[in-house]
Amino acid sequence: MKTSKVMATGAEERIERTAPFRALPFEALPERPRLAHAFERTRARDIVLDSARFGRHRVHLRELGEGPPLLLVHGLMTSSYSFRYAFEPLAKHHRVIAPDLVGTGRSDKPDRPYTPEALAHWLSELVQALGIQGAPAIGNSLGGYLCLQLLFHEPKAFSRLVCVHPPGWPEPRLWALESLLSLPGMRSLLARIVLRDPLRWAHKNVHYRDESLKSLEEAREYGEPLSTEEGARAFARYLGEAVSAKAMRRFLRELDERKARGEKVPIPLLLLYADEDPMVPPSVGPKLHARLPGSQLEWLTESSHFAHVDTPESFLNAVAAFLKG
Repeated sequence: MKTSKVMATGAEERIERTAPFRALPFEALPERPRLAHAFERTRARDIVLDSARFGRHRVHLRELGEGPPLLLVHGLMTSSYSFRYAFEPLAKHHRVIAPDLVGTGRSDKPDRPYTPEALAHWLSELVQALGIQGAPAIGNSLGGYLCLQLLFHEPKAFSRLVCVHPPGWPEPRLWALESLLSLPGMRSLLARIVLRDPLRWAHKNVHYRDESLKSLEEAREYGEPLSTEEGARAFARYLGEAVSAKAMRRFLRELDERKARGEKVPIPLLLLYADEDPMVPPSVGPKLHARLPGSQLEWLTESSHFAHVDTPESFLNAVAAFLKG
């Protein structure tokens, strides 16, 4: 196993507009982000996926570039828009493909169980439908966790995998959240709360080290999918099922059993964590690293859970070196 540290460089050595992780008032958000991005230059398309777990539904995709495929998988509360600062640099060498996960963004939101097993199976169906099985992938947060879930059941799903701050440790607050949302009526109550003001909810629950990166554009991208009953219900299912502490405990048990049998990670795997994160404790990184023999662990300083937004240059430097092998 290998561990190293990556420093923020270049354009990221800027004056902080706010104290780290200090949220701006919603009323102070600018219309557009202060740093330009390439999301509007991506190619948007929809495909229809016949899924064993989620039925027939529409999946929204964003693509850029013409090279070999590279899959980007976003995390909870976000969408393909999350990779807005990574699209163009990665597209210099890849055909970058970023779906909106089922139940999120501009994809359909079927009322089905959103367990990590079901979502990993969905990801496998999508990879096969797109004809990109065996391509490298980058997963952020929940997206990285789902990629890990898929990797150990379908080792040929990816050729290389980067997981940026994935969860996977059943910490106490996840047990508390799971217990709370298992009570009768609590998911419906959560959905109603989100529906009251979905844009403010999205603004409040996505955290950057440099909060001046936020905008009304981002609040709409993440909040508008929560503005329908289907979207709010799917989000409540994600919170109650996809980040289940019980499911994480099962996953860790499986990793421990594989390690005890002397099995290494079947493909090159990079775990990329920031040393500060209010969403997933950085301590999760070494705990997963210890259970994934053959993996690499790298740290980003002065970054966050969404390193591809907060410190895109250092994120891209680490990713580019790893993808080149």
